[in-house]
Formats: sequence, C-alpha cells, structure tokens
Amino acid sequence: MHFKLVSDYIPTGDQPTAIEELTEGIHNNVKDQVLLGVTGSGKTFTMAHVVQNLNRPTLVISHNKTLAGQLYQEFRDFFPENAVSYFVSYYDYYQPEAYIPATDTYIEKETDINEEIDKLRLAATTNLLTRSDTLVVASVSCIYNIGSPREYGKFILELAAGMQIQQKQIINRLVDLQYERSDYDFKRGSFRVRGETVDVYLAYQDYGLRMMVQDNFLKELYYIDPTTGDKREEGDTKTSVVYPAKHYMADPKNMISTFNQIQKDMAKQVQKFKKEGKHLEAHRIAQRVNYDLEMIQEIGYVNGIENYSRYFDGRNPGDPPYTLLDYYHERYGNDWILIIDESHMTIPQVRGMYNGDQARKETLINFGFRLPAALDNRPYQFDEFKKMMPNTVYVSATPSDWELNRSKNHVIEQLIRPTGLIDPEVDVRPVKEQIHDLTDEIISRVKRGERTLVTTLTKRMAEDLSRYLNKNSSYESNEGERKNMKIAYLHSDIYTLDRQDILEDLRRGTYDVLVGINLLREGLDLPEVSLVAILDADKEGFLRSKTSLVQTMGRAARHESGRGIMYADRLTDSMKYAIDEVNRRREVQIKFNTEHNITPESIKKPIREKLIKNREKSLYKTGKVQTKETINFDSLTPKEKKQFVKQLESEMREAARNLDFETAARIRDREETISKNL
Repeated sequence: MHFKLVSDYIPTGDQPTAIEELTEGIHNNVKDQVLLGVTGSGKTFTMAHVVQNLNRPTLVISHNKTLAGQLYQEFRDFFPENAVSYFVSYYDYYQPEAYIPATDTYIEKETDINEEIDKLRLAATTNLLTRSDTLVVASVSCIYNIGSPREYGKFILELAAGMQIQQKQIINRLVDLQYERSDYDFKRGSFRVRGETVDVYLAYQDYGLRMMVQDNFLKELYYIDPTTGDKREEGDTKTSVVYPAKHYMADPKNMISTFNQIQKDMAKQVQKFKKEGKHLEAHRIAQRVNYDLEMIQEIGYVNGIENYSRYFDGRNPGDPPYTLLDYYHERYGNDWILIIDESHMTIPQVRGMYNGDQARKETLINFGFRLPAALDNRPYQFDEFKKMMPNTVYVSATPSDWELNRSKNHVIEQLIRPTGLIDPEVDVRPVKEQIHDLTDEIISRVKRGERTLVTTLTKRMAEDLSRYLNKNSSYESNEGERKNMKIAYLHSDIYTLDRQDILEDLRRGTYDVLVGINLLREGLDLPEVSLVAILDADKEGFLRSKTSLVQTMGRAARHESGRGIMYADRLTDSMKYAIDEVNRRREVQIKFNTEHNITPESIKKPIREKLIKNREKSLYKTGKVQTKETINFDSLTPKEKKQFVKQLESEMREAARNLDFETAARIRDREETISKNL
C-alpha cells in the first residue's frame, strides 16, 4: 500500500524546492541531509510530502514525548489511511534499580506503566512486521532494548475459519504469546474461555477476537467489542493473526540451555566474589539469580527480567541490543527513511544515553545485585546507532555543527512561511522591574485573547513566578469587569500525557500564561501565543545559548503580533547572534511578502482530540486531604506523626503535578504547621 497524503493545502513558498531536493537526495542515495526550516514554515508538511514521494517505511525520532505526541497527531492527520504509530517510553513513573554503597541502600525498581502507551508501542512493532506503509513517531526510547524482532515475529498465532485446531491448542498458544487467562476481568493482553468460545483482547488494538471451536474445527472467527462482547461492524474475518502481548519473547525450546548458561555465569560470579573475600556479595548474587530463575520457570516473568535479555535474545557479551531500529532492518534492510526532528537536541540525547545507564548498573554488579549480563540490557552506543542509520534527514531551525558537517553541502533551507508570518520583533529590557513590566505585557495580551509563554532559568524561579502571577493576576477586562489571569506551570515532573493536555488547555484559553524552564523551546506548536518572555537572558549557559534563544523566540512566530522580550542588563554574544539571526529571517520573509503581495495572518490550527484519554490517578481528589485536615494530630504517636507528614508531602506533590496549586498550597500550609510542632 502506498502512502497517501491528505491535506487541504498545497506546497508553497520554498516548500516545493525543499521537497524536491530532499526527495532527489534520497533517490540518489545521499546518506545525510539537513532541512533547516524556521518555526512555522511547515517542516512537518514538507517531510510528509517526502515520505509520500519516496513511499518508504519511516521512523521519526523526537527528543521528548510532548513533541513526539504532537508529531504523531500531525502525521496521523496527513496519512489517515496509513499505519501511523507512536512509540515512546510507557512509564508514567520510573524509579530504576540502584544501590548506594555509601549508605548501604538498595533501591528496588519501581514503575507505573501506562497501558495506553504500551498498546501503541505493540501496535508500532506489529505494523512494522505486517505493513510497508508504516510511519512510527518515537522518542529517544527507541534506542533501548525491546527484544529480538525475529523472535517476536516467530511468535504468532495464525487462524483461519474452518481450520482444524483444538481449543486447548489455542489456549496454550495464547499463553506462549504472553496473554494472561482472565475469565472474569477481560482486559488488554488477556483471554477468557466460555464453553466452546475463546475471546482474546488483542494487546495492540482496542478490540477483541472471538474464536468458536466445535468438534476440533474453528467454526467462527470475528472481532468483538471488548466491553459488550458484541460483534463489531464488519467484524467477520476469514483469517486473523494474533501477535504477542509483550515485546520480550523467548522460545520455550531454548529455555533449558538458557537457564544453564545463566547458572554457569552465576557460578563464575560467586567464585569471583569468594576469591576477593566478598562473601556477602557471593551469597547475594546466588540468592537473587536462583529466585529469579524460579519465578521465570513458574510464571514466565520476574521483576527485572530485562537484565537477562542477552541470554533470551541469544546475544554475545557486548553485542548491541535489539531496538525498534532492528524491526526496520529485519524487514526492510536499509530501504527506509530516518527523520530526526529537532536534531540539535535529539542527537546529543542519543549520544548521552549509554554512559548514564552503564554507571548505575556497574554498581549493582560490583555489589552482587546483578550478573554482568545486565550491562547488555542497554541503549545503543552512539557508534552503534550511526551504523543503523539509513538515509537520514535532520530537521531543525538551528542545526548543530555535527549535523552540518555530516551533511556537507546537502543543507536545504526553508525560511519562508506560507502564511507570510514574520519572525517576532525582539526587545531587550532591563532586569530591574522585569516582573512588573512582564505583568503589564501579559495583561495586554490577555485582553486581546492572546497567550504568553514565560521561560525562567530554574524550577524554583518558575514556581515563585507562577505563585506571584497567581496572586497578582487581577485586571480590568475590556468590558470593565475584574478578572484574574489563569497561570499554568509546565515542568519535567508532570506526567507525559498531562503535558500535552496543558498545552492544549493553553490553546483553548483555559490558561492565559504558561511558565516553564526547558520545555518551552523546540517545536511546540502554539499559534495563539503572541508573546515569549525570557527572564535572565544574559546568564550565559545551556538554557541561554544562541540556539536556545532562537528556538525559544520562535514560539511566538506563529502569531501575526508575535514579539519576544529578553530581560537582561547586558548584551551577550548569544543574545547578539540570536537577535541578528531573527532579523535576517525577518528580512527574507518581508521581501517574499512584498514580492508576492502577502499580508501576514496568524496560523489557524484545529485543536485535535486528545492523543490518549488520561486516567485519573490523583490521591487528593478522593477526599483524603479533607479527612487528614480533620485528624487530631495530638492523638498520634511520634512515629505516626512522621508518617502523617510524609503522606501530606506526597499529596502536596500530587496536587502540584495536577496543577491544583490551591489544594497544594493548603496541604503545604498544613504540613508546615504540623512540622513546627514535631
């Protein structure tokens, strides 16, 4: 099936040239190209045309989940008839296993998996093995180990109406595919048996498959609604293939030899520790491995099973892990496209993943918590990633020297916005009275129904500013009424899907102002934003580099009244470069507008349906806070008092994560009062 792009627009400005040059470059096997496109120039639209022209499977990598979610929605709109998938880390919360020798503290791995994202990940790999018209939008988590695509592809259950098969065979095969029998709680990744019927809730879909077996023949096969059990419209099917419920698959035939190898490596490690006089570590590793193997034998899983992935995958020590990129190579060789979005940020992330992972695991190995094989459950090293790269396009408004050097002369500029929008004018204002000046600027935008982004240097500064703006947010509307500004604070502790919701709420007008640190830079598509304010712009560093400043100001480039304000007492080299670059781009756009008689118009972009319906997880919404506020603190024991304070702190953080600052402040005040009396 071919990629079919659906859009009401046609390429304009310098988009046609960029599309033609990128397409021709890949046709001519140019390994690396850069698309240097300004904010709002339609880089995603250009890449969608390139994908359609080349008609190859495509992987798009973004450096954070928020942008990946935005790109996924855009590509899904461009290619409604094709297999557009989403592959990011499925953890809402992740505490990795760790050991701190200084305090002899072992920290157990603790996770909270988002079932919706897990489903989308499985859908991505299933699509890659079954459809050539597949485009996956991924975060950098795509360079982490997910198990062998060959093993995953082997573990399928092929079904055809009328085939000879026993119900017991179907059940056993579903168990092999890591589906869990659950006759009363029918959930994703489970199956149930009712008389002659077997229902399986496919792990990678929103629907189930019903199989009716009579006299050892598969009489009926159709798709069902998992909630009601009713047949779906067009649910009948002659054939179906059930793919695994998990990525990590191991052939049961190889299990004995795999276990033997693990036990041999354990014995070597025990001997090594004893030789070094580390008897505690020797006992610890033997106890851990024996327990893990027993659990895997009994239930097929143990917490931390990924640390044995090298054995189950059949890899040698030091071999690269199997990642999402291997799924592309397994099926398509090098005949696919890699697009690295915001490459100036994504490439450094890919480069840095390996070292941080290894340092933590080496400590666990040295103190007997894990076998050395745990080091092979890892992300790619950067050289390994480079070897896997096919024809690649780096997309950025500010590409780094690495991408430019690698692409040599193949840099395609896209500086013209089809809407005629011009890069924002930039003001530099003194730090003194910056908050009062900023408040006035925000109020003038709020009165016009426009939005504002404010970026600070530290989390504490962002929190203080959010608090100040909330307290001093009263203004007189155009109708003469007293109103309050609505402020939100975007930071890294907020759950993945909540971040997307906050950005959409800003667009809807639920919030007028968004305060953040480093999450307000690359790629955020917010056409309603007319003002970007950068506090402490003269503090040289990563957050105030020339690239960062250009990117941050670009957030206001989708609005006809866009303006950037830098609050600074001096003009740094980075500020000067950023201002000069923005002015250069303004000149190019103004010239184009004049030649083509274009009047700039703000981008009109629909607010899409939520990527994933987020689940309610808030403890404080259950009424626990109100109950705790009525507790007689004096009646508690000292130990209970300390536990009570810890619980309050936890609920305060939970409320803040959900942007319910009023509740968080109430809990904070209660906690501070109690702490004084401890």
